[in-house]
Amino acid sequence: MNSYTDTIRRYATDTRFVGTLEDADGTGEVGLGADEAGRRLAVRFTLRIEEQRVATLRFQVFGCGFTIAACAAAAELAAGETLADAAAIGPERIAARLGGLPAERAYCAELAAEALQAALASAGSAGRAAQAVTHHLSGEAHGPRVAAADPVYRRLLATSAPAGIAAAERHLFACLLAVAVAEPYPLAVALGLDEWELAELLQRCFPGFAPATLEAGRHRGQAPPAANPEVLAILRSHLPPGDDPAPGWLAQAIAARAAHPGHLWVAMGLFERPELTAAIRRLLPSLAAANRQGMRWKRFLFRQVCELHGATLCKTPDCGECSDYALCFPGET
Repeated sequence: MNSYTDTIRRYATDTRFVGTLEDADGTGEVGLGADEAGRRLAVRFTLRIEEQRVATLRFQVFGCGFTIAACAAAAELAAGETLADAAAIGPERIAARLGGLPAERAYCAELAAEALQAALASAGSAGRAAQAVTHHLSGEAHGPRVAAADPVYRRLLATSAPAGIAAAERHLFACLLAVAVAEPYPLAVALGLDEWELAELLQRCFPGFAPATLEAGRHRGQAPPAANPEVLAILRSHLPPGDDPAPGWLAQAIAARAAHPGHLWVAMGLFERPELTAAIRRLLPSLAAANRQGMRWKRFLFRQVCELHGATLCKTPDCGECSDYALCFPGET
């Protein structure tokens, strides 16, 4: 994919520092809550110290290819360094070692740096092995951001239901609008739409609602994370024939919201994970059929992009043998 440079790919597939250490002097974890190993995006560093230097270190990642690359770069920077020098390794140095990260992926270097520093702090506890755990990601990135009581969602669904518009579609687009309204981005751009497309969506699904009604009183000067154009192209390739604009709106919204960190269904404002698969089955049925094994949608789409370029960031060619199987195939509950 465009944002995966050769340097990032090289680090993402570098296994020199992958794994764990028994009887480590220090352990640092970021983004991993109690009883959540393997379920939340997280980084774990373990290390051994000899003569006040980082003698050996290993990392594990429950996250994307950018995070894997950032951890590999952090490990390379810290290996063999004094504790003082290793303690000075921050996200800027990690990103520089990778040749830069896309703006929307800067948090990956932050995760790597925080986990490394937590491990170093743990090891510095009078020479005793201890564990320093930092919860980096808020529940917002993993739990629903919109609920039935959301005022914008309620106002949208309080409009008269037009003939021919299914309740499921009104729910889908009300969720998307509600989550985007809460962000500091232009509303149409946050959903991957043009202004006229946003106006048409509102008129078609929520008669009487104008874009200005939703944007009133809010500053929207920031640019959202840039959507990956190849992800959008893949989604568009699955548009069904016909004049219904809803599949196109969904495809554009998925591409736009997939650029945000965290789960795609959360970034889309949906109440539950299965709602995303249900929407894709209704509006983009050939895409649903292509994801035969039920992989998480964001991982599936970016894996498709990787395969277009003849590359893969997966640890094994056989999903059934991969230790991260549960991360890609979580089920619908």
